[in-house]
Amino acid sequence: MKRSRNIHGILFWVVAFCTMQQSTFAQDLRFSQFFNSPLSTNPANTGFIPSSDYRLGAHYREQWATVPVPYKTMSIYGDFQFMRNLIPSGWMGLGGLILQDVAGSGSLSSTKAYASLAYHQMVGSSSLLSAGFNLGFATKRINSSALRFGDQWDGKFFSRPTSEILLNNSIGYFDLQAGLNYSVFPTDNIYFHGGFSMHHLNKPKESFFQQSNGVENTIPIRSIAFLDAMFKLNDLVILSPGMYFTKQAGAAEFVGGFHINYNLTGDGKQQLIAGVYARPGEAIIPMVGYQWRSFKFTFSYDATTSGLQSFNGGRGATEMYMQYDGMYTLMYANKQSFCPAF
Repeated sequence: MKRSRNIHGILFWVVAFCTMQQSTFAQDLRFSQFFNSPLSTNPANTGFIPSSDYRLGAHYREQWATVPVPYKTMSIYGDFQFMRNLIPSGWMGLGGLILQDVAGSGSLSSTKAYASLAYHQMVGSSSLLSAGFNLGFATKRINSSALRFGDQWDGKFFSRPTSEILLNNSIGYFDLQAGLNYSVFPTDNIYFHGGFSMHHLNKPKESFFQQSNGVENTIPIRSIAFLDAMFKLNDLVILSPGMYFTKQAGAAEFVGGFHINYNLTGDGKQQLIAGVYARPGEAIIPMVGYQWRSFKFTFSYDATTSGLQSFNGGRGATEMYMQYDGMYTLMYANKQSFCPAF
C-alpha cells in the first residue's frame, strides 16, 4: 500500500473512532435522489402511490470511489395499499425497507431492516393527510484486523502494536421513525406534497468501544423535511421540482432542483426523464432516466464542487435507481382514486 493511501486511511479512522468515542454523530445513509427513496425519507410515504397499487424499488450509490475510503450504499423496498375499500375516503399502507452501507478499508458495514405502516385520509375534496411510522433493527460490523492506526506507524511500516482496543466487532439496536405528510391537488394538473419526519426517536446507543467517562454514545435524533410538486404543462411535459433538508446534531444537508418527464409516445407508456439537482457548496447533480410502462430507471451523478475535488478530481458519487409499479388483478380490484395520477 502506498504511503499516501495509508495517511488518508489513518486520518479517516482517527476522525471516525474519535467520533464514536466522544458521541455518535455518525452520518445516516442518504441518497441524492431523495424523491426516489420514499420510505427512508418519511414513513408516511408508505402506500402513497397515486398511479398504482404497489411498487418495488432498488437503489445503489457509490461515493468517493477515487479516495481510499469509498462508500457503497444499497437499498431495496416495497410497499402496497390495503383497506382502501373499507375506510371512507382513506386507506392504509404497509411496506418494508432494507438498507446496507459498506465503507473504508476496515469494511465498516451497516445493515438496517424496517417495517413501515401508514394511514392516509382525505381532508375535503382536494387534500390528503398521511401519518406513518417504521420500526426496524440495525446492525454494524467492522473488520478490525484490516485497520491501521496512527500509533502503529514507525516511519516506514505499520509494525508497532496499537493501544486502540475495540470491545465488539459487531453491534445491534432497534430503531424507530415517524412522520407526517400533507398533499394538495387543487386541479388535475397541479399537485403539491410535503412532509416532516423524525428518525431515531428511541435514541439508540451505538459504539464499538466500552462505555466510559459518562459518554452514552446515543445516536442523535435526525429530522427530515421535504417538499415536491408536479405540474402538467401539457400532454407531453410534466415538471417536478423538489427540495429536501435534513439535520442531525451539528450536521445539515440541503438538496434542491427539478426534473422533467417527456412523453415520447403520447400515451405516457414511454417517458424520457432529465433534470438537475444541487447540494449547494458541495455538488451539482444531473439526472437522466427512462420509463417504459411500469418500469422506471434513473441515473444521477454528484459532481463535486467543494474543496474535496482536489482529492477526488471532482468525481463524487454515482447513483442508480430502478422501480416497478404494479396493479392488483383480483384482490381489491376496485380502487378508490383520490389523488391525480398524471
